Amino acid sequence: MIKYDPMRKTMKEKGISTYKLIHKYKISASTVDRIRRNKPLTTTTVNDLCTILGCRIEDIMEYVPDTDDNQLPDRKSVV
Repeated sequence: MIKYDPMRKTMKEKGISTYKLIHKYKISASTVDRIRRNKPLTTTTVNDLCTILGCRIEDIMEYVPDTDDNQLPDRKSVV
């Protein structure tokens, strides 16, 4: 599971609130909600967030193994 817990710390360090993300940087409210709920983001959005915050990917997201991760479909049949 991808979690965005590091992003909260980075935002605090950089003095950027969710209000500022939405109103100054034009990140949609639905994207901010997706971050809060640890839902998937596009790589374009991740890139935008890293640019806004002046940080690296690991400063906004982390991978935490989850039992659901073991339920991946068989990828051999995918071409």
